[in-house]
Amino acid sequence: MVKKILICDDSLLIRRQLKQFFHYNWKEFEIIEAINGKEAVELYQLEKPFLVFMDIVMPEMDGVSSLKEICQIDSEAKIIVLSSVGNRETLREAIDAGAIDFIQKPWTDEVMNKIIKTYCS
Repeated sequence: MVKKILICDDSLLIRRQLKQFFHYNWKEFEIIEAINGKEAVELYQLEKPFLVFMDIVMPEMDGVSSLKEICQIDSEAKIIVLSSVGNRETLREAIDAGAIDFIQKPWTDEVMNKIIKTYCS
């Protein structure tokens, strides 16, 4: 069974960069994409991804709100916040909402590889 990873970010560039990272480094994952938190919640219910990368600031539904909804659907959801908004308050809010980790944009391959090894092994 192929493990799915959901990338949720309103930036097409970020989604492309993440897809490219996985294509070259972790081919065993199927990547699905959402452009906002609302779509992420809908795709989570349909696809049941193994891991989610979630931006915080997005239109329609922000990352923290969608984090909360996904965690209500699945208390075991593995959601990693990937955001350029890196203040302590935002980080605390995301962790309190159910995020298992936080990555500051721009990320490095080293950080991403460590995250994948930690949560997907």
